[in-house]
Amino acid sequence: MNLPLLPTISTFFIVLSAVLVAIGWNLILKRRIEAHKKVMLGAGAAALTFFIIYVSRTLFVGNTAFGGPDELKIYYTVFLIFHITLATIGAVMGLVTIFWGLKNRLDKHRKIGPFTSVVWFFTAITGVMVYLLLYVFYEGGHTTSVFKAILGG
Repeated sequence: MNLPLLPTISTFFIVLSAVLVAIGWNLILKRRIEAHKKVMLGAGAAALTFFIIYVSRTLFVGNTAFGGPDELKIYYTVFLIFHITLATIGAVMGLVTIFWGLKNRLDKHRKIGPFTSVVWFFTAITGVMVYLLLYVFYEGGHTTSVFKAILGG
């Protein structure tokens, strides 16, 4: 199995972010507020690292098309759309949750935090599934960068 470097690294960071969210959740249940804050900021940094790698790869290398059987492509596409929607919602919720925590708006932070965590766990799980479907279970399809697609070549 020949796993691509950047998608493997970026998937690692999204999993790391989810693990840190779980640790942070556990810390706040134990009332370890400062540790919770540090771990959750680490989770945000891991998610941001994923995003930077993903966007850079998308722009310069491209997205990998689904390389599995044609009869599964529609299911993969629907799943991918679900994952992208969930990731977008999770990212916005994460930013809002972190913002409210840093601004000491703990009433709002406490309300949205558990929901944000659950959305983020599902985002990470579906992200790993996309990675497995693209690079492990099936060989990835064609890849074209945004620049090549726009400029030709």
